[in-house]
Amino acid sequence: MSAQIRKLIVAFALLAGVALAGQAAPAKQRMAGDFGPPQGEPVHAVLTSPPHVPPPITRTRPAKVIVDLEVVEKEMQISEGVNYTFWTFGGTVPGSFIRVRQGDTVEFHLKSPPGNKMPHNIDLHGVTGPGGGAASSFTAPGHASQFTFKALNEGIYVYHCATSPVGMHVANGMYGLILVEPPGGLPKVDHEYYVMQGDFYTTGKYREKGHQPFDMEKAIAEQPTYVLFNGAEGALTGDKALTAKVGETVRMYVGNGGPNLVSSFHVIGAIFDQVRYEGGTEVQKNVQTTLIPAGGAAIVTFTAKVPGSYVLVDHSIFRAFNKGALAILKVDGPQNVAIYSGKEVDSVYLGDRSAPNLAAVSTAAEAHAAGTLTKDEQIAAGQQLFAGTCSVCHQSNGAGLPGVFPPLAKSDFLAADTARAARVVLQGLSGKVTVNGSEYNSVMPPMNQLNDDEVANILTYVLNSWDNPGGRIQKEDVKQMRTSKPAASAEAH
Repeated sequence: MSAQIRKLIVAFALLAGVALAGQAAPAKQRMAGDFGPPQGEPVHAVLTSPPHVPPPITRTRPAKVIVDLEVVEKEMQISEGVNYTFWTFGGTVPGSFIRVRQGDTVEFHLKSPPGNKMPHNIDLHGVTGPGGGAASSFTAPGHASQFTFKALNEGIYVYHCATSPVGMHVANGMYGLILVEPPGGLPKVDHEYYVMQGDFYTTGKYREKGHQPFDMEKAIAEQPTYVLFNGAEGALTGDKALTAKVGETVRMYVGNGGPNLVSSFHVIGAIFDQVRYEGGTEVQKNVQTTLIPAGGAAIVTFTAKVPGSYVLVDHSIFRAFNKGALAILKVDGPQNVAIYSGKEVDSVYLGDRSAPNLAAVSTAAEAHAAGTLTKDEQIAAGQQLFAGTCSVCHQSNGAGLPGVFPPLAKSDFLAADTARAARVVLQGLSGKVTVNGSEYNSVMPPMNQLNDDEVANILTYVLNSWDNPGGRIQKEDVKQMRTSKPAASAEAH
């Protein structure tokens, strides 16, 4: 072998060694934690309820971190006027946010008050060990369990209950997030928020009022009644919306408790500067929508550049507008017409979640359950529901759109037969119709997403607004009409 060939072989070997070293460095950095014994006095973890996140960890050494988490079974509102018995970690859905440092030794205490009815445990995806802790944390009502683990891997991880039947425990809200920070911490941002999606299965229809039990058959069939952020419809809208200012950086820890659906997480009008997808250490940039699997999480970061209402959705879009997977980030600050020129996000597009909260709907539902519902309460509830359901076509003032959608204001069509209005909403209509002397030829699909009380309240509001003749339609009237035979003739919209 010539000296020249030997030199080439040596040179290639050196280059290969450099390349391998360059590839190995990130992996080494990812595990760059102090995995020795904890130092200093034990630290009690700060736990926060969603959408809040505990403050960043400033410690430079690993510690023994004590986490005290209580299982709480409680009835809460899942939608206006709709109650559900949730099983929770810390009394909220999702459960308390846990924040530790890579290399910490975590002493975990799971407690279950004697008033609970079910045993529970916890499986933390950030734990290396059988069942992620589930095998060591089975806790009966009135008992407490303890186990310890080393936080070996940085990242954002889901935790959930893993007591049989596992799907039922998760579907009732038993999930949350644990963040394992790298030793050097995460880059500084102006806001950190905790958002977690879940799918829920009730025996009643979407927004059907009263207490709704869990429906195992719907859950097995993967046909959720609700798909929600942070455990309730409207949990992050109105006066509970997330907030930021122009120029501020927002980091969201976004999880998906499932138990069944994959989330297509998207913020309408924003582009994620960075996404740490699937909770790992790799970063994707300039992302529009990111997939978050059931039992998975991601960290999304972006900068608020112009003011307005930014809508968080699962972009499997019927889930957002017909099952509840919708939240709002309100950004305040000066306009920047060089980036975006035009009006703020249209309130009709946001639907009924653009209003502060649907308190009048809850009031009407409670009054109906007590047998005291008044026409005024129906009108108030109907007005809020009309804004998100009907005003996109008929306009907020009932004027409709000339030549396209007939008016509801001063409507001779309504005055002639108020019961017909209910049939139109329930059964839908197409073809020609004359309203106030003008002919319209359009299509109105059946409003199947509306419950009986919602139809009754909306129509009562319409009948008593804009110089219409007045009157009242009750939930029981709508229920009877829903089961009646559709009209033979086309009384078109």
